[in-house]
Amino acid sequence: MRSRKRIIKKDVEKQIRKKYKRSKELSEIRRNQPLIPLEEPYQLGFVRFFAVRDDVMRSSDGEFFQGILKKINTYMYSSSRQFLKKKRKFGRKIYVEKEQKLNSISLYSWSNPKFGLTPRERQYFLMYEEYCPLRKGYKTYYEFIEPWRFILMTRPHMITHYKPIDAELEKEYAELESYLGQHKAVGILQKKIHGKSNSWKMKYERHLIKSRKYIACAMSATEIAECFEDL
Repeated sequence: MRSRKRIIKKDVEKQIRKKYKRSKELSEIRRNQPLIPLEEPYQLGFVRFFAVRDDVMRSSDGEFFQGILKKINTYMYSSSRQFLKKKRKFGRKIYVEKEQKLNSISLYSWSNPKFGLTPRERQYFLMYEEYCPLRKGYKTYYEFIEPWRFILMTRPHMITHYKPIDAELEKEYAELESYLGQHKAVGILQKKIHGKSNSWKMKYERHLIKSRKYIACAMSATEIAECFEDL
């Protein structure tokens, strides 16, 4: 009886491993599908981004700061050129301009050679530490210290390409994801394949700094939302 149960258990694990491997293959195929150009491109709102100031670009360090901007630039999309959002003030809803900042560099990217930060570029960043109560730990990141070198620019957001959809591939991928999302399959994946019993820890452990007990925490809704965005 024990041998029979063990054989059944191994067969189930083999089936889950096989489906997991196939799911990864399909995910790679979906991600690498080539884009097809549209016959008639169309505009979908506007996009706002940072650009190097003209006077900075004309200087001898123009190309240098252009290289930094490629690593920390952000893009914001809107249906109108004004980039407004609703905000409640004195009980009334008003429209204010959306704030847009340069990207900060995470501790992982800072030490990752593939990110491509040169020693000279590192001199223009300052390290900060911020406590996140959701992770119960301190987050370390680096911010650019001279944001005045860049200005915001807006241009029409043009859609020029589209990604084709393979109905059979999408159907197979959805079926595999549904199967692998079941409670039993998730437990086997975490324990046998990933070697972890807790999926949350597996996903975030490399980004977490050793947590400290947080006794008193008074945060605004905006700060809490920013922590959720980091996740």
